[in-house]
Amino acid sequence: MPSPDPSAAAGWLEGLSPHPPSAELGPLQLAWLGDAVWELHQRLLRCRRPGRSADLHAAVVGAVKAEAQARALQWLEPRLSDEERELVRRGRNRAGRGPRRGDPGLYGQATGFETMLGWLFLQNPKRLAELLDLLEKYQSVP
Repeated sequence: MPSPDPSAAAGWLEGLSPHPPSAELGPLQLAWLGDAVWELHQRLLRCRRPGRSADLHAAVVGAVKAEAQARALQWLEPRLSDEERELVRRGRNRAGRGPRRGDPGLYGQATGFETMLGWLFLQNPKRLAELLDLLEKYQSVP
C-alpha cells in the first residue's frame, strides 16, 4: 500500500465526490458531522509522527476543543466565501449556550466552524481540503 503524501494533510479527502442532499440537514446536524471531520483530520495529522497514544490523544483533544476551533475560524474568516460565512453564521446562531463553565461566544464560533466543515465535507470536499491545508500551514502541529 503506498504511503500517503505527507505534504497534503487533507489528502484523505481526495476521491470524495459531493453528496447530493437527499434531505436538508440542519446546522446542528452539520456541526455534529463537522466535529467528526475535524477530529479525524487532527488524528491523521498526528499519525505521521511516532508517539505514545496518551500524548497523541492529548494533542488531539487540545486541537478539537472549542477555543482551538474558534481560533482556527478566526484565522480562516478573511479567506472564506460569503456562502461559507453564512454557514458559520447559521451554526453559530443555533449553538446554544454550550457547557456550563464554557464561554458561549467561543462555543458558538466553534459550532459555526463545525457546521461549515460538515457542509463542505458533503458538498465540496475539494474546498474543505484547501481550507484544512491552509490551517495546517497556520498551525504548528507537534
